[in-house]
Amino acid sequence: MSTPRDAALTPQRTPEGVAARLEQMILDGVFRPGQLLPSERRLGERLGVSRASLREGLRILRSKGIIETRHGQGSRVASLLPAREQSPLMHLFRDHPRTLFDLLEVRALLEGESARLAARRGTPADRVLISRRYREMADYVAGADPVDVERLARLDHAFHLAISQASHNPVLVHTLQSLTDLLLSSVFASVKNLYHRPAPREMINRQHARLHDAVIQGKPELARRVALEHLTGIGEALREIEAEDERLERSAMRLEEWKDG
Repeated sequence: MSTPRDAALTPQRTPEGVAARLEQMILDGVFRPGQLLPSERRLGERLGVSRASLREGLRILRSKGIIETRHGQGSRVASLLPAREQSPLMHLFRDHPRTLFDLLEVRALLEGESARLAARRGTPADRVLISRRYREMADYVAGADPVDVERLARLDHAFHLAISQASHNPVLVHTLQSLTDLLLSSVFASVKNLYHRPAPREMINRQHARLHDAVIQGKPELARRVALEHLTGIGEALREIEAEDERLERSAMRLEEWKDG
């Protein structure tokens, strides 16, 4: 029979074990970049470890740069990705509108799989959060006149992010989070160019509702299909607007030539 002393020395209760458990919680999105960790007392109770083991485990995470501790403020999860503004590639992507269609293709691949996994793996708590984000977005759309494009883009992005987090695939979640600026610019462009047009607006609202229902009802293949249809539909609508603008520009040029002639 094990004694309390033996239990205190089990691998999960050693400082290394505590650090590993906290790392897994960060990967799983329980604690997110920038989030303040609970107090040492609460965290120790949650993990069932001594204050000494917890403090040493936190020291290990600090040495890896995973958490940051400030005197009087506690510990918080560090930014796990390089600062996005330091990447020349991100500047190129953001400043050249043609990459929007490439980004929609990437979103279709990643978010289609996110939706499928969320429908399969999502917990009751995940479904509550997804429904809450969807409701916030739908309620804003129903009540706003006119729609604030930036606010709606952020609500839209939060809904899709909640679905990705419910996939319980840390690599997929962190890949999407690393693209936050680009994804927001993609959503912003979609809302700005499409939402004031009745047909695309109805399409987007309908697809969001179908995506929510498919994930919440645990229908993986339907969720994936709806996510793909949603992003493909946005891409096609944006391409049609682009083609329409080009036709109008050509017509205006011909008219100017006729006047000059």
